[in-house]
Amino acid sequence: MPEFAIIFAGFAVGLIVGLTGVGGGSLMTPILIFFFGIKPYLAVGTDLLFAAVTKAGGTVSLARQRLVPWRVVAQLCAGSLPAALITLAVLHRLGPASPTVQSLMTNTLGIALLLTAAAMFYKAARGKQLPRNLPEGQLEGATHARHWSLPVLFGAVIGTLVTLTSVGAGAIGVSVLLILFPLLPLPRIVAADIAYAVPLTLVAGLGHTSLGSVDWPLLAQLLAGSLPGIWLGTRLMRHTPERLVRSVLSLLLAYAGTKLIAF
Repeated sequence: MPEFAIIFAGFAVGLIVGLTGVGGGSLMTPILIFFFGIKPYLAVGTDLLFAAVTKAGGTVSLARQRLVPWRVVAQLCAGSLPAALITLAVLHRLGPASPTVQSLMTNTLGIALLLTAAAMFYKAARGKQLPRNLPEGQLEGATHARHWSLPVLFGAVIGTLVTLTSVGAGAIGVSVLLILFPLLPLPRIVAADIAYAVPLTLVAGLGHTSLGSVDWPLLAQLLAGSLPGIWLGTRLMRHTPERLVRSVLSLLLAYAGTKLIAF
């Protein structure tokens, strides 16, 4: 397995995550499975820790820019972390390498990618352009959801999906945030999506570690590329042609999802 190719893949995915908040699991897991021949359960476990460390680096950069809406992050974590722990308990009981779990992971991953692609394409094609900035006095109101229970409920759904497939915290998370917090500027939506994914993917990744489904040398090579990539992406985020990037990503994810379902 060529080391440079793995580092480059990590850099590319880290850059895309930093630019859009999307691409951690939805891009890296299919890349590991199709391009590097990694077993699905190892790809999911390794990618979860990859996402945790990569997005932690992005969160530090975004926090320094004062872009992270911590109230939103806390609401989503209140639902996603318990759901991740419950899903891990089920995986412990069944065993991650069993044919049933392998099939469930692959098919659920394919469906998740197709849903992610559809959400991204709709946002790119039909979604309203969000303001890039909001007056300081209006930010407090923009971080309140239409009902307090909605972020917790959607967080639980995403927590289950991420723990099972490593996909969902990115494009699906961004789409949920756009619905629940329609007044929040796009850079803060992306920042919230990246920040809440850190504890979620860390908990899920550590759970997969206890299952023996993490490839540590592969993880180290991916991080060698992704940490510089996400740092650069978060710096360029304010200048990204959002519609173009999301349109291209949605096509890539639809292709990967279709291949996984037919895998």
